[in-house]
Amino acid sequence: MIEKKSTPATQDTKSELVFTKKNYQLLLISIAIVVIGFVLMMGTTDIYDFRKTLLAPMVVLFGFGFGVYAILKK
Repeated sequence: MIEKKSTPATQDTKSELVFTKKNYQLLLISIAIVVIGFVLMMGTTDIYDFRKTLLAPMVVLFGFGFGVYAILKK
């Protein structure tokens, strides 16, 4: 006769979150950096200003890059 192995009815499965508290904090910081970049783009001054054409887009891209880092950090 073949003996059937049964698994216990109550298996202890440890549910671990994908992101830690540190990941969420870094993600919130990256969102804040992106928002600061968009705030730098606002205004009614000259459209070809250094702040609007160079500084603000670099801040936004840095915020998105920091967000990728926050997601991939283990």
